[in-house]
Amino acid sequence: MTLQELLFAQGFGTRRVCAGLVQQGHVELPTPEGWAVCDDPWLTIQPDEAWPYRVQGVVWPYHRQAYLMLHKPAGTECSQRPSTWPSIYTLLPAPLRQRPQKSAVQGVQAVGRLDQDTTGLLILTDDGPLIHRMTSPRHHVPKVYEVGTAEAMDATVVQRLLAGVVLNDDPRPVRAAACELVAPQHLKLTLTEGKYHQVKRMLAATGHEVVQLHRSQIGELRLPDDLAPGQWRWLTPAELVAAQTRWPA
Repeated sequence: MTLQELLFAQGFGTRRVCAGLVQQGHVELPTPEGWAVCDDPWLTIQPDEAWPYRVQGVVWPYHRQAYLMLHKPAGTECSQRPSTWPSIYTLLPAPLRQRPQKSAVQGVQAVGRLDQDTTGLLILTDDGPLIHRMTSPRHHVPKVYEVGTAEAMDATVVQRLLAGVVLNDDPRPVRAAACELVAPQHLKLTLTEGKYHQVKRMLAATGHEVVQLHRSQIGELRLPDDLAPGQWRWLTPAELVAAQTRWPA
């Protein structure tokens, strides 16, 4: 591909804008001696995965497709067009929001959603097939939540959640895949379904109000302790292998 095509595929704007970035000396490529400005937008390159380049002083790794994790803070919406709260997508740099796709929607997309007051792990990618595989009910992807309640719970609550509770829109019991009472007001809950407000409604069925909700894990992917609320990072090669192994094509 040409350098212009690479920048376009990585979300740096239209092809004309990308050509302008190069011609104006804003793009640098690695050399054995260090970074060197390239002003030829039609330079042919063959980048390896994670090959570095620099745009306006910022180093970027080339990724044919983007795979990220984000620590969602409270008070944000998982929507491109939020109604009340700021969008999680404003936490990402513009190139990740502008990566071109075949669909009408641009940029990376969250795999599943969290409520505005829920914090924790979000996976974002522009890999449509992986999004489908991770959100498909038939794959039963486990998701681990840390649940804080207004009042103390006991072993009876755990037993009810494991046995199954009935929600108001479905007569069939909904069961937790795993449940552990960490503290009187702290529950670790694993679900393999994705019903609307499922955690809050399951706890409400046991007579408890959820006052704090945090997702710590999706499948084999765990939210690292050093990723602060509002921060994002690329998935590591090992994490990406785990995701693609867990949800193969």
